[in-house]
Amino acid sequence: MNHLSDLHLDALAEVFSIGAGRAALSLSEIVGDEVRISVPSVQVVNSEDINSTTLSLNSGRFGAVNQHFSGPFNAEAVLLFTEDQALKIVSDMMGSQMSLEELAEFEHEAMCELGNIILNACLSAMADIFNFTLESSLPDYTVASADEILHRLKEDANQPYVMILHIDLTIEKRHTAGNLVFLLSSASLTNLVAHVDQFIGRFS
Repeated sequence: MNHLSDLHLDALAEVFSIGAGRAALSLSEIVGDEVRISVPSVQVVNSEDINSTTLSLNSGRFGAVNQHFSGPFNAEAVLLFTEDQALKIVSDMMGSQMSLEELAEFEHEAMCELGNIILNACLSAMADIFNFTLESSLPDYTVASADEILHRLKEDANQPYVMILHIDLTIEKRHTAGNLVFLLSSASLTNLVAHVDQFIGRFS
């Protein structure tokens, strides 16, 4: 798989952790309280091998923020939380005592904002550290079942690789676990590995 070693994955985890830190600062300003986001691990798998266990998808429905990035490598990014977790995050962002039914009215806009902050922070950190430029589309938010999400991640034959970032997000002592998924073509993964090699080479 384009020779992604443990060293590559550790380097990517470090880069994305820097981006997660930036996102946490931005979200802290929005919710008016401390937000912590960490990226404890990164893995890359063939899209055909991805399953509910890989993404910790149980039964129920999930909120997915989608955004496309283009530059030295192209990727479709998907930020995943369970719908219940998504609504709790929206509640924290709104700073209100609304019911879940009332919060659902703001779910799309708030989750797009959350996704835009996290995705762009992570990708901008990568762009800064690897010294390239990425363009991004506007985010979109949908709610779908685990099966629908897995089908979406597997359906594009032009993007046979999936890079998964496991995310721990804490707002006001409320801990939430999610996943940030990047769909990559073979060429995009090869280009990404080359940039990681250059980054690692600076320290060897």
